Amino acid sequence: MSAEPDVVIVGGGLAGLAAARRLHRAGVPWRLLEAGDRLGGRVATDRVDGYLLDRGFQVLNTAYPKLGALLDLGTLRLGYFTSGVLVRRGDDLVRLVHPLREPAGAPGTALAGVGSLADRVRFALLAAGCATLPPGRLLDATETTTETALRRAGLSDAIIEEVLRPFLSGVLVDRELETSSRVLAMILRSFARGRIGLPAEGMGALPRAVAAPLPTNLIALRTPVEEVSPGRVRTEAGGIRCRAVLVAVDPPAAAALLPDLPPVRMHSYTTYYHSTAEPPLTEPILLLDGDRREMIANTTVVSRAAPGYAPPGRHLVATSVVGPSAPPEPVVRRELARLYGRPTDDWEHLTTVSVPHALPAAPPPQGRLRKPVALGDGRYVAGDHRDSPSIQGALTSGWRAATAVLRALRP
Repeated sequence: MSAEPDVVIVGGGLAGLAAARRLHRAGVPWRLLEAGDRLGGRVATDRVDGYLLDRGFQVLNTAYPKLGALLDLGTLRLGYFTSGVLVRRGDDLVRLVHPLREPAGAPGTALAGVGSLADRVRFALLAAGCATLPPGRLLDATETTTETALRRAGLSDAIIEEVLRPFLSGVLVDRELETSSRVLAMILRSFARGRIGLPAEGMGALPRAVAAPLPTNLIALRTPVEEVSPGRVRTEAGGIRCRAVLVAVDPPAAAALLPDLPPVRMHSYTTYYHSTAEPPLTEPILLLDGDRREMIANTTVVSRAAPGYAPPGRHLVATSVVGPSAPPEPVVRRELARLYGRPTDDWEHLTTVSVPHALPAAPPPQGRLRKPVALGDGRYVAGDHRDSPSIQGALTSGWRAATAVLRALRP
């Protein structure tokens, strides 16, 4: 590996890989240094006894523009979830679906006993506006919190507390719904325009696909960076000189390498994985707690969407809890029995995955969801904390930071 490339990328998560793809396409000499033993950062999958266990429940949205720009989604062999949710309310399970994607379920959705018909019409109008208006118009709208935006749309306490808060808390990893309304607008846009799925080989297949065109000899794993300074990166093996350094690690690690970087508050969540012989649901759909218990954000039988997530004869259930405090597994198991409406005593607890730095908080003001990536002195930063808190944000920020590097190197 050459000791003096033009650009050193620190971090092999989605942002770092997108940056490498941009630089490689431009023909600029680069090297990528990753502290861990694999690429992907927060997006990873472990294979355990025939199960695919993502490091925290995550999904892919086919409407993310950067996905289609960087890879052929067909190579991931996505298994899709139903475009809708189930809501537990007392003894009833209420099914709410996207009327255009699930036309057979549209009458039931219109008559569902969650909120009112006016609620469902108002939310449909809100989502349709986000789907059809140009992104620039959405990012120019008055900015507030997600909760305030939902209430300003005329939605009632019932539909917010029983459907939207649990659903969006899982998406944004933000139970309080303090996230910027502009992030909400882009999230609703992607849900309205795309489908939600899982790669057949687990979410870890995503970074592998992004990295596939890159020469492996330009990537160094198990190479933690100890210090970043203008024109130089220091590792345990010594210093590497370069014209630019692009730091694409998670916000706490980035702050350690770039002390002038503003601090970023992170949201956390925990995913509980259970195995069962009999699936508690027959379709791949998110189940929400409409009884306002405020513990479980969502639960789903992931092997219904992607059968390869579980070995033959078994099914994999993923359950997510938002926040830093994770309840004991037996407590979660009892809640799952209530939500699914069937005993869970014979379920096998496979593992519990805590993700303390899952997504960056994005309260107002977020502006146009584009924070500076150039810090001066040939130092650049990328990650979903510089764009929207999402896979799309990570990929876009890496591409954007690399573009800024190119402009500086080739004025």
